[in-house]
Order: sequence, then C-alpha cells, then structure tokens
Amino acid sequence: MKIGVLALQGDFAEHISMLKKLGVSTAEVRLPKHLDGLDGLIIPGGESTTIGKLAVAYDLMQPLKQFGQRHAVWGTCAGAIFLSKDISRNDQPLLGLMDIKVQRNAFGRQVDSFETDLEIDELMRVTGTEHPYHAVFIRAPLIESVHGNAKILSALDDGRIVAAQEGHLLATSFHPELTSDTRFHEYFISLAS
Repeated sequence: MKIGVLALQGDFAEHISMLKKLGVSTAEVRLPKHLDGLDGLIIPGGESTTIGKLAVAYDLMQPLKQFGQRHAVWGTCAGAIFLSKDISRNDQPLLGLMDIKVQRNAFGRQVDSFETDLEIDELMRVTGTEHPYHAVFIRAPLIESVHGNAKILSALDDGRIVAAQEGHLLATSFHPELTSDTRFHEYFISLAS
C-alpha cells in the first residue's frame, strides 16, 4: 500500500505524518510521474485556487483526473473543492471527479474556524469504534449538494453536509490531519486497498 499526497501547496506534511503513524508508505506528488505506483491520493487543505493553478502549471490536471477514475482520492477542505464537479460563485480549475457542489469559505473567515463532534456511521462501522469524530473546520467549504452516486457521510446538526463519498472518492470539509484521530485516514486506506 502506497498513498500519495498532492504536495503543491497546503498541509500535505500533516497528512504524510498521519499516514506514517499508520505504517503506510507515502509519496509527495508534484509531477505526473509521482502518481506511478500509488494506490490512492490525498488532496490536502490549503488554498483551492492556488492548488488548481499549480496543477495546471505542472501539467497535472489530466493525470490527476485519470488517476481518480481508477484509484481512491480524498479531498480535505480545499482538496474537496478541487475534487468537485461544481462550486458556487467562483471560476477556478477543478478536477470534476466527484458529483458534489461545494461552496468555498461557507463558514466564514479564519476567525470563524471551529471544532465539533460528528456522528459518522460509516466511519464507526469500518473502524469498529463507537465514539464521535472530533472535526476541525478552518475557513471550511460546505458541500452544498450531492448528486448521482455520491452520498452524504456526515452533516452538522443543522443539516449542512460536511463529508461525502462517491465510490472510491471521498470529500471532507474539515481537517482530519490536524487531530490525533487516525480513523478517517484508516477509512481512506480501506477505500484504496
């Protein structure tokens, strides 16, 4: 098992650290050739417009799209935006792999960042745990809607969607790499294997 982390911008080092904690082989992905031999890819949080522009500059858009058609890909925060087919009120490069619509910075500015516990049945089922998942939201996007084969994994108490899955594709509005809880990374590894 080898999981890559898109390392163009954002908090890729934290994802790599979490994967290493789980004993998983990792690779930083900056060029198309870095996708070779990977079982899955994490697109980290950061700045989605910058990630998209750098992916275009490094000729990564088509290789990432092709990779995501066959392999597990997980977008966290900005990565969820980049993974989506549609976003509200913005024009930026998107992979268009996951049939979700995302709204950037839906919860406000940096000062509006927050943490909350989420009940995620699928995560608890796969990892065999019963306690909620403590999620960290930083300038977080909102998954406005899911379409086609995409399904909601978790929502806030008010119904706003913060995690979704479509087959081997995963999107979270929050940052699992900024906690000590490895369950979301374990869940993604199960999708990649």
